Amino acid sequence: VQLQACGGGLVQAGDSLRLSCAASGRTFSSYATVGWFRQAPGKEREFVGRIIWNTGFTVYADSVKGRFTISRDSAKNTMSLQMNSLKAEDSAVYYCAAAEKYGVRTNPQNYDYWGQGTQVTVSS
Repeated sequence: VQLQACGGGLVQAGDSLRLSCAASGRTFSSYATVGWFRQAPGKEREFVGRIIWNTGFTVYADSVKGRFTISRDSAKNTMSLQMNSLKAEDSAVYYCAAAEKYGVRTNPQNYDYWGQGTQVTVSS
């Protein structure tokens, strides 16, 4: 089982960026929950959003609500994070993660599988 995130980069405040996460060895639909987290230097890993794959139900952190959108593509077995109106404080390494159980919510310790992370830097 492997998750791989990509799409990070250096952008200016107000720009958009789209991250993708691909799963190999297993389909996203076999996980209960998949989500995105981020971690800035010196800070704890922070919940960004999650999606119940089989229903499409999404939940977002207040800090990104209305700006970020998680989408799924079962045919390609990929998950995306569309990030709009980026701010300097969105700069972090972004990780995709998957959980075997439902109800894992925002605690990263409840997620079982992690991608390697992709760097997003937003210049102000």
